Amino acid sequence: MPLDSPDSAVSAPDPAAPVLVERLRGGAVESRHRGRAVVADRAGRVIARWGDVDAPCFPRSAVKPILALPLVESGAADAFGFDDADIALACGSHAGQPAHVERVAAILARLGLEPGHLACGGHSPFHGPSAEALIRAGRAPGPLHDNCSGKHAGMLATAVHLGEPVAGYAERTHPVQQRCLGVLEQLTVQDLGDAAWGRDGCAIPTYAVPLGGLAVAMARFADPIELPEPRAAAVERVRHAWGAEPFFVAGDGRIDTVAMAATGGRILTKGGAEGVHAAAVPEAGLGIALKIEDGAGRAAEVALVALLEGLGLLDTAALSALTAFRRPSVRTRNGLEAGALVPAEALSRPQDAP
Repeated sequence: MPLDSPDSAVSAPDPAAPVLVERLRGGAVESRHRGRAVVADRAGRVIARWGDVDAPCFPRSAVKPILALPLVESGAADAFGFDDADIALACGSHAGQPAHVERVAAILARLGLEPGHLACGGHSPFHGPSAEALIRAGRAPGPLHDNCSGKHAGMLATAVHLGEPVAGYAERTHPVQQRCLGVLEQLTVQDLGDAAWGRDGCAIPTYAVPLGGLAVAMARFADPIELPEPRAAAVERVRHAWGAEPFFVAGDGRIDTVAMAATGGRILTKGGAEGVHAAAVPEAGLGIALKIEDGAGRAAEVALVALLEGLGLLDTAALSALTAFRRPSVRTRNGLEAGALVPAEALSRPQDAP
């Protein structure tokens, strides 16, 4: 059997999780990534879907903009002088570049706190040159370098502002996390009291929500008219910061920063660990959510760009800016092109909406 004619039993469609992305080597398929995706509006109507969008997933960092809403609603953002870049950091998964680290440190200083109050732990910066600079300086990465430190600083701001204990703020029963749970429930239109949950990589609770619920939450970010005041006003403020300061959401060369900069904030995107990505499209009032079943972030990025392109949301300039994520090359160790990651045929054919 020719290499470019894979066994039909291997590639048979799976209605629950179709193949969304393929990795090619030469002209043959080397690996396949199955996944699920959904486009929804603020009322919960499914516009397009791929696979079982009612099945739950852990959205991980894709919900950070939602978890930033209490920062604004509580009055903490105003009390501690948060500007758009600060709020974008609270929404983001930053790369640990100096500007990210310094801004988180400045937020903590305004709160009267220190990096040791962050419960997120620490890891080497995602930004390669910043990680190398730490090594050359003989310094170990700390909590400020953690990609979630901006989110945690925002959570600490609400606790300090409302006179709540700082210790234990990452625990599920702490008022900080209970506020976050309430916001997540309202925007996803889900009762998460009995939902599966666990600790995210940064130690806060993460809840399993239907993928369709995540898309609805993004649509409500795109158009919060269904939400009561002052939550709708908080959504608009966080949404503005999310799009206005894309560097502080991710960092140089990362898909969320590149996508939002290339579209002038018309499309707001946020990735999460284990192959999750979400987007809000204010001009269309739509939300998008996708989950790659094997957790591959490389496939989630390709799928996201393909979905945005398929919806007609990317102009020529944006497509050009996103080339590295649209069809990323597979290269040999000496730089020769060996293949590529490409959207699978299924992505061009959404299933009928239920």
